[in-house]
Amino acid sequence: MATARVLVLVTVVLGLTRAGPVPTSKPTTTRRGCHMDRFQSLSPRELEAFKKAKDALEESLSRKNWSCSSRLFPRSRDLRLLQAWERPVALEAELDLTLKVLENMTDSSLGVTLDQPLRMLHHIHSELQACVPAQPTADPRPHGRLHHWLHRLQKAPKESQGCLEASITFNLFRLLTRDLKCVASRDLCV
Repeated sequence: MATARVLVLVTVVLGLTRAGPVPTSKPTTTRRGCHMDRFQSLSPRELEAFKKAKDALEESLSRKNWSCSSRLFPRSRDLRLLQAWERPVALEAELDLTLKVLENMTDSSLGVTLDQPLRMLHHIHSELQACVPAQPTADPRPHGRLHHWLHRLQKAPKESQGCLEASITFNLFRLLTRDLKCVASRDLCV
């Protein structure tokens, strides 16, 4: 009988060690799921509002003296190169920076022009947050390309305000038409 107990105990212990570590935290759940499909293409009215904002931003930038030490959004950056679960994380960071920069623009004449695009960007941002996976407590740092992109975005505030405004302005349509569409398309973005 003692041998049977030892055998059962050894079997249970071996079974648990093969199962892997016990998760230290449960993934966070939201009341709503990730519903980004609506953003696969924006309406012509929404795109027109962003075009007006981009034109006004470019006009404002033409009156400023700005220069950048590096490209915040290099041409080689492509969300399709990331794994499907990493794409919302990268877009969320990009959108977060975009909102911060646009909300801190000092040119008061842009206020009315930026109102509708900012509301839309906030809406997209709130919907996107339901798609960003919870970071596990064991290893919260992303790796590879995602880590490189997030690190670049985290260093962005060290650039001049003019450089940030220019980078965000010139990346705005890429964010809306390429990056957002890629995240909204999920696994179909190849």
